[in-house]
Amino acid sequence: MNSLGTLFRLEIFGESHGPAVGVLIDGCPAGLPLAVADFEPDLARRRAGAAGTTPRREADIPEVVSGLFEGHTTGTPLLILFRNEDTRPGDYGLFRRMPRPGHADLSGAIRYGGWNDPRGSGHFSGRVTAGLVAAGVVAKKLLPGVGFSTRVLEAGGLTDVEAALREAAEAGDSVGGLVELRVAGLRPGLGEPFFGSVEGLLAQAFFAVPGVRGVEFGDGFAAARMRGSAHNDPIVSRDGRTSRNGAGGLNGGITNGNELVCRVAVKPPSSIARSQTTYDFRADAEGSLAIGGRHDACIALRAAVALEAAAAVVLADLALMAETHAFAPARKEQP
Repeated sequence: MNSLGTLFRLEIFGESHGPAVGVLIDGCPAGLPLAVADFEPDLARRRAGAAGTTPRREADIPEVVSGLFEGHTTGTPLLILFRNEDTRPGDYGLFRRMPRPGHADLSGAIRYGGWNDPRGSGHFSGRVTAGLVAAGVVAKKLLPGVGFSTRVLEAGGLTDVEAALREAAEAGDSVGGLVELRVAGLRPGLGEPFFGSVEGLLAQAFFAVPGVRGVEFGDGFAAARMRGSAHNDPIVSRDGRTSRNGAGGLNGGITNGNELVCRVAVKPPSSIARSQTTYDFRADAEGSLAIGGRHDACIALRAAVALEAAAAVVLADLALMAETHAFAPARKEQP
């Protein structure tokens, strides 16, 4: 099933070069103030135009089809769509015969028996994350007092992102990126151990963003090379505040009141100007593939806001569940 969430539940839909993409949100509480203008700041962060992004230009003006009346959510399913206008479906005809290395052309054709939409990767495209970003805007309204800070730490292994983009462009190539997300102001106690852990739920949402290859929290993979004395976070106050944050704001799958910190690795885009080798099904042999069309040189640049939205959706869902299932009363301190 193409859905995410328990109480705040969403489904994203559409194809890269189809009529539209969007999101259906079920479980959004009634009475939430919401206007089209609320979406623009995050949609602008996702929009192409900066160095390293695709020349494709989409206005991405949200159309709220249902679930909104007189500037407030109604409590019924909220449907938001974005029309695709700057499409060039003819750029992708070759990829049925010669699937692009690193793309979902072949795996998608196998999964759907050849009935999948191959234009711009169809439903596998990062274009579909426009709906996820819209859902994130709504989700953030359910998290008052919570602040999100997201940035691209590096691209192509360089902290100088612009230099990495220039080098990739000169080589007709692409680069991956490392995105860091920080969430401040989360209440402690969200999440469940094991299968409902905050880390597990966030990772599931992050991996829904095309191109994600790895996720770490706090010290992350570096913890495997540390000793406990270095990795442990000394607790310095009654509310659980710690003097360091190697756990990334989570213990036992539950928020501990400290800042949530995670990093997401995003792969380099597979569509590059350099010639690549792939299988030619018509010739029944390997062949050389030159990929035209319009593509990002570093998808991490625009994926950052989609990852932030994914985190907001998960955290909003957890916040709603915390309201529905009251916390156990605090036990009195023992003398």
